[in-house]
Amino acid sequence: MSIDPTRADIHALSGAYAVDALDDIERAEFERHLTGCPTCRDEVDDLRETAAALAEATSVEPPAALRERLLAEIRTVRPLPPVVEPAAHPIRARRRWIALVAAAAVIALGAVAWHPWTSPSPTQLTAVAQVQQAPDAQHFTTHLDGGTVTVYRSVSLDRAALVSRDVGAAPDGKVYQVWLQNPAGAMVPAGFLQPGSSASVALSGEAASATAAGITVEPAGGSPRPTSDPVALVAFAS
Repeated sequence: MSIDPTRADIHALSGAYAVDALDDIERAEFERHLTGCPTCRDEVDDLRETAAALAEATSVEPPAALRERLLAEIRTVRPLPPVVEPAAHPIRARRRWIALVAAAAVIALGAVAWHPWTSPSPTQLTAVAQVQQAPDAQHFTTHLDGGTVTVYRSVSLDRAALVSRDVGAAPDGKVYQVWLQNPAGAMVPAGFLQPGSSASVALSGEAASATAAGITVEPAGGSPRPTSDPVALVAFAS
């Protein structure tokens, strides 16, 4: 059975699609095609899985010029279209090495793995992860009720976040409230710490100018200002 040339061509877009090298029209057509083509979905999944494996295997920072070069050349590296023939004529092995090439490009371009047929937008870093991964991120760890509390701060983002491990519950009717200390020495409400084996929270307030972060035990619902001495306190490095 012959294959319609237009349909064969759209199958061949999976490699370029994986590295975001399609124009808006091609991308829209290919994403519509993916909803009804399990073969191409498998091919894109192969690229994403290989990309993830390569991401774990290397930490080399690619040259800045590599992105533009790859975007210019990636259209020449496209998987073969599916062959509508008996299973005795496999093409998966040949397509696999092409997937490796395209996946390497995915790593170099810093692409985010996602599936357009199930998700409308790429995966985004959480607010806590953004602070943790900021180039100027600082972290300060202290102990609280048998566990640890780590405060992360990024001056460039003007954000702070808190990650706790194995912190016991606050007394009945009480909560752990988190504060940022401003340059005048006042404690400003920034959020609440949830007890448990693992918890994280993005803190509100002006983290870039804050001089410290503290935790107090407050009535349920919190307080506009501390009503007790801090049970945990970290000073930010200048």
